[in-house]
Amino acid sequence: MSKTTDRPHTTGATEGLLMKQKFTKQFVDKLSCTKATARLFVRDTVCRGLCVEVRSTGGKTYYLSYRDAQGKQRLCKLANAADVSPAQARQLCEQARSQVVMGVSEPVCKITTDDFFYLSYLPYVKTYKRSWDTDVSVYRTHVAPVIGKTALAAVGYDDVTRLMTVAAVKLSTGSQYRLYVLTRYMFNLAKRWEVAGIEHNPTDRYTIKQSKQHRERYLNRAETQTLLTAIAHSVNPQLQYIVPMLLLTGARKREVLDAQWQDMDYERRFWRIPFTKSGRERHVPLSDAVLTLLAQVPRYADCDWVFPNPKTLKPFRSIYHSWHTARTAAGLGEVRMHDLRHSFASFLVNAGCSIYDVQKLLGHANVSMTQRYSHLSQERLLSAANTAGDYVQFRSDDDAQA
Repeated sequence: MSKTTDRPHTTGATEGLLMKQKFTKQFVDKLSCTKATARLFVRDTVCRGLCVEVRSTGGKTYYLSYRDAQGKQRLCKLANAADVSPAQARQLCEQARSQVVMGVSEPVCKITTDDFFYLSYLPYVKTYKRSWDTDVSVYRTHVAPVIGKTALAAVGYDDVTRLMTVAAVKLSTGSQYRLYVLTRYMFNLAKRWEVAGIEHNPTDRYTIKQSKQHRERYLNRAETQTLLTAIAHSVNPQLQYIVPMLLLTGARKREVLDAQWQDMDYERRFWRIPFTKSGRERHVPLSDAVLTLLAQVPRYADCDWVFPNPKTLKPFRSIYHSWHTARTAAGLGEVRMHDLRHSFASFLVNAGCSIYDVQKLLGHANVSMTQRYSHLSQERLLSAANTAGDYVQFRSDDDAQA
C-alpha cells in the first residue's frame, strides 16, 4: 500500500507556501528549499492534485493531494522526483486519483514491473553500466513474461519462486544466478527510491546458490601458433590483427574492437582505454610486439578506428562468424574469444611475472580476480616442486645395496 499522510498545505516554521507552476523537468530540477523553510510544496497546473515536495536536504517527491471522505486533506506518495519525469508523475497521479474516486481510502499507485524497469531502472543503470543491454535482454526474455504486467508492489515471494522455477528449465546455474541478482537489485532500488507500496524485497526469502565454478581454458604455445595460422586465412581481413592484439595485451574484445588511433601514445608507449568494464580509465603498455603489429595494421582515410570493418569504416558489432570459422579450422572449437585474455595472463605467469604485474596489466581492481586467470603450467609446477630435492637428500635402494 502507498503511504498517505495528513500533512496540511499550510505555512509555518517548517513548511513553505504552496505554489502553482506547470511542471517541466527543468523546472523541477531547479526547485530548492532553504533550511529555514525546510519543506516546500509546489502544485502542478496541468494535472489536478499533483504536487511535488521539495526538502531542504535536496530531496524531492511527487504526491497526489486529495481530500478523503471526511474532507481531510491527505497526500499519497507517488515516486521520487529523481526517478520519474513530470509526464510519468502525471500518469501515476491520474491512476491514484481514479482510485480515490472509486472509494479506495488509500490509493495504490499501480506501477507495473515493466513500468519500473523501463522508466526508472534502465535510465539509471545506463549512466554507469556498460552492459545494460544485457540487463534488457535478460529482463525481456525471463522477467517480463512472468511478472512484467504485475504491479511492482504486488510482486511477492511466490512470484519470485515462479520466475526462478521457469528460468531453471532454460538456464544454466550461472545464468540463473545472474537473473536472480538482476531481480533483487531492481527491488532494492525500488526500496531505496521509496517507490509507493514497496516496503520489502520479495527476493529476500528466496535462496539461490552462486556458481563458483569458473571455466578454465587457455592456449599453449603450439595451439597459439595453430590459431594464428588459421586466422591468416580468414575471410575477415581484420581478424589477423584483432586476435594477436587480444593475445598480446589481454584486453577485452570490446576494448580492442573500439580502439582508436588517438588513444595510442607511441611516445610514452601506452594504449589509453577510456571506458573499461569497471568504468575506470586504464593504460595498457605498448610492447615491442604490439608496436610491430600496429605498424602492419592497414589505415583508412578519415577513419579513427584501429580495427574497423572495411565495408563501413565503423567498429565491428560482432566478429563471431569469422572467429568461429577460424577456431574450428584450427581444431579449437571450444576456445572462446575471452580465453585469449586467460591465455595472456598464463603466458605472463608461466614466464615468471608476479601475480601483481598481471593484475595491473589486466586492469583488475583486486588480485583475487587475477588469480582465476593465471593458470600455471604443469611443467612449471613440476619444476618448482623438484627444487625440494635439492634440500632433501636420500639414497635409493640401489645406492643402499651398493
